[in-house]
Amino acid sequence: MKRCFFGVLRLLFFISTLGFLFSCKSRQPEKNISTPLKTNKVNTMSMNVYQVKKTKVSSVEIPWESAIVLEDFSYPWEDDKPPALSFRALLDADKFYFKYEVEDALVLTYVDTNDKMEVVNSERVEIFFQVDDKLETYYCLEMDPLARVLDYKAAHYRNMTFDWEWPDKELVVATKKTANGYELEGSITLQSLRDLGILKGNIMIAGLYRGECVKLEGDKAILRWISWVDPKTPEPDFHVASSFGKFILE
Repeated sequence: MKRCFFGVLRLLFFISTLGFLFSCKSRQPEKNISTPLKTNKVNTMSMNVYQVKKTKVSSVEIPWESAIVLEDFSYPWEDDKPPALSFRALLDADKFYFKYEVEDALVLTYVDTNDKMEVVNSERVEIFFQVDDKLETYYCLEMDPLARVLDYKAAHYRNMTFDWEWPDKELVVATKKTANGYELEGSITLQSLRDLGILKGNIMIAGLYRGECVKLEGDKAILRWISWVDPKTPEPDFHVASSFGKFILE
């Protein structure tokens, strides 16, 4: 009787062991599956920065020697070095002052009726001011060696309002010829920059450019494009947010 009882126990133990082993083999290891988080891509590229020094400007002259000289310009769409070009800026309690010094062996400007749109077909330097990072509003100053200013308001993408003008008496531009090219100086009231939404605290987002006129036939100009910031676009284009840098006013 005892032998029969222990025999049954051994049989039951053997069957349960087989069942356990079988169940272990049939189980598949759990996979550690994680769903990647969806995040917005953030542009971590740092902006080019220019420091605008504060100074006292007399009625006689502007102390340009105290300004930081910016010479970091390039042909973004050409494998070549551009002619010398420098920019500097200052501010006092009331105005933002800027100056371009341009090397140009043959300064070409188109003149017919002296309308501001003739700047389009002329040698020129430019400053664009951003109001918002989507370029829903931005302001452009294209200035030629004759001190003509093509000023306009724009919205992305290339929706220009050419009949807009900078507020009266808030912008002044002057030029002079030099042995190597020309110089262009200008001043803008800080109040107008604030009113237009350009100057926020002590920051302005701005683009610096030159349209180098290398040939002029009638009203048809051939231009090479020079910029402070490389916008990384396949074709020449300054009307994109990536062409702007940052001005920090002291």
